[in-house]
Amino acid sequence: MTRSATPPPPRDPGPPPRARATATQVPRQRPPVPEAAAPARSTPEPAAPPAPTPAPPAAPARRVPWVATLAAGAAVLLAGGPVTAVIQGWSWVGYALVAVAVVVGAGLLLARFGPVVTAIGQCVAVLVVLTIFFADGALLGFLPGPAAFGHFGALVAGAGQQIDTSTAPVAATPEILFLTTAAFGLLTVGVYAAAVIARAPAAAGVPLLAVFAVPAALADQLLPWWAMAGAAAGFGLLLVAAGGLHSQLTAGTALVAGAVVVALGVGVITPFIGTAGRFAGGGGGGAAGSIGLTPFTALRGQLEQSTPAELFEVRGLARPTYLRALTLRQYVADRGWEATRPAPGIPLPGPVQQQPDVPGDFVDVDISNIAFRDYWLPLYGEPIDVADLPDTQWLYDAASGTGYTGRPRQEDGWRQRAILPTPSMQQLRAAQGIAGVGLEYLDTTGVDPRVAQIAQEVIGNAGPGFDRVFAIQNWFAGPGTQFTYSLQTAPGSGDDALVEFLTVGKTGYCEQFASAMAVMLRTVGVPARVAIGFTAGTDQGDRRTITTADAHAWVEAWFPGVGWTGFDPTPLTDGRRIDPPYVEEAEAEQESQQSAPVEDVPAPEPQSGDEEAAEPTTPESTQPEAAPSVGSPGIGIPVWPFLAALAAVAVTLVPATLRVRDRRRRLAAVARGGPEAAGAGWEELMAESADRGAECPPSDTVRAAARRLVREHHLESDAQQALRQVIGAVEASWYGGTHPRPGELDEPVRAVAAGIAAGSGLSLRGRLLPRSVVQRVRDRRSAARAGSNRSEAVTSR
Repeated sequence: MTRSATPPPPRDPGPPPRARATATQVPRQRPPVPEAAAPARSTPEPAAPPAPTPAPPAAPARRVPWVATLAAGAAVLLAGGPVTAVIQGWSWVGYALVAVAVVVGAGLLLARFGPVVTAIGQCVAVLVVLTIFFADGALLGFLPGPAAFGHFGALVAGAGQQIDTSTAPVAATPEILFLTTAAFGLLTVGVYAAAVIARAPAAAGVPLLAVFAVPAALADQLLPWWAMAGAAAGFGLLLVAAGGLHSQLTAGTALVAGAVVVALGVGVITPFIGTAGRFAGGGGGGAAGSIGLTPFTALRGQLEQSTPAELFEVRGLARPTYLRALTLRQYVADRGWEATRPAPGIPLPGPVQQQPDVPGDFVDVDISNIAFRDYWLPLYGEPIDVADLPDTQWLYDAASGTGYTGRPRQEDGWRQRAILPTPSMQQLRAAQGIAGVGLEYLDTTGVDPRVAQIAQEVIGNAGPGFDRVFAIQNWFAGPGTQFTYSLQTAPGSGDDALVEFLTVGKTGYCEQFASAMAVMLRTVGVPARVAIGFTAGTDQGDRRTITTADAHAWVEAWFPGVGWTGFDPTPLTDGRRIDPPYVEEAEAEQESQQSAPVEDVPAPEPQSGDEEAAEPTTPESTQPEAAPSVGSPGIGIPVWPFLAALAAVAVTLVPATLRVRDRRRRLAAVARGGPEAAGAGWEELMAESADRGAECPPSDTVRAAARRLVREHHLESDAQQALRQVIGAVEASWYGGTHPRPGELDEPVRAVAAGIAAGSGLSLRGRLLPRSVVQRVRDRRSAARAGSNRSEAVTSR
């Protein structure tokens, strides 16, 4: 039966403009309608008498993707296994679990309000968790205020400092726990956005990969087999759950099981995966370019290990002495000591130099390497010859006293002939001046003037050279020292870090002591550098054992005719401190002077008392007052990167949000029934088809468009039956004035939409940039341009 394409206008306001065009443009000869698209009603029935209109049903509620949301949280936690190799202990697990749980809970609670609201709510939830756990001065105990953001900035700065001066695993300090909590929270937000909001669970592997990339970039031997298996299981669970457990349970379980088996196999074959530690800077060709690890990275990381690892076994060592790995000559204000590129060196193995004309002990040392891998080759004293190394791999820089290579290596061991210098106190006192050393070892550019003032107060009227060196060392590590050795150092209050350590903090580990003494020596005219390596280790009878707990830093001062001579300002009390003979002579001399009767030396006593009174430049009573300034309100997290990231996410999700809004509005109109129900339902089905790249031309009739839906999206029989009901309702509403009752068309429209989704998948681009939304925007722009052109034409006339 042929019906006029023009619906009677008095009885119906008509469909939207595009829908009307689709319905009215009827071809001359309509092709036969297949059974799949046959209308449910051939003719519209007369309008029924008006009946009491029931209350319109509420808008359909969004389904909460609880399975995919829980899977996203589980995937993050399972992928977090490698963090055990980065942070000591298990305290971080509780913080990570809370952060993930809060984000997952926020996703479940806010899923009905759309993706933008959900993402913002999850970020706010992470901020609340950080405030409760770490912030001072929170509003109502959980809302961050200005003071809270200032404290966050101090924690971030402290975490950055600890990362720069540590290797994995680092201590679980509040700064590191803050960073871990924030990272797990934001990581869960990203995984949720990819797997649940964008419905692209495979893309969630990108943020999960960061959990592996960060540990692998910090040190060697980090990722055990169980970490790989856990991550594979978590990612597989995410893939299966995000796509629907019922539809993918069998195949997905098999895929996940296979991935876990492969991960276990790789873990067994390669017990650990990782890379060497990070560089301090670009390795340019110039002498100013830096090479190797950040100077104190390996040092502090080894000291903070809960269980020391054995590194070397040494045989043939005549007496306890330091094992030097590298030296630092460049001091940069506000950054500290940095490793610089060594000079072109002497190839190893082979002779290094002739036997130096320095008093000392000749030794032939055999070093067995158990677990040390680095750019640097630890050596004793003044090397003469180095043997048992592979050819063309190692060089020796005589100026810096270090052996080095172009890439980290772990050798089985090496032999070394060397002189362990043992100059006397008198020889060092006689060796004054700077002859034979470069002026860069006196560089104090950028050093706070207060450091030089403190150094002058410490040395008093001590003679040049050795006496000044001993005075500063004794101030740090002598019997009356006010300094304390500890790996736990408080963050600064914003003042110069070196000045704070010397006046207020007075607590640190060997890095702070060696750094401070070397700078102070330079300010009083003594060339100095910082040496990094190991103490003598533990005496095992026929050998010495050196572990990660023996990592150490000390000072080397230059004496003409003698060379670089070691001094240790760290007040160690665990027996690892080494006092060479010249220091012991100076200490004995000092004790004899202090034990002399007061009446024999009346003049020096008041002077000595004055010096002792002048030592604490900051009175002890004022130290507690400095504690509140640790929060440093002036240090804050820059807000603009977070705002920029949030704006970028919001802009990216705008088209998808518009599509969600259109879908909810149309389905709500379908559920209410009435004149707008049929047009809204048909528009939604056309949009679902267009989003999948099967847009119907405007020339198609309703039935022709229906046949296209069946063909393009492979609709099943249930969806085809629902499509018949929709076609009948649309034709009855547009041409007969009989509109669907409330709820009558809701189920058929949803069934057809579900059939379209099942027959044609939606890509990530289709979710983020729905074609129906993009085309609507283009149509509006074209219409606006056409209207503007018509207006210009009328004006020109």
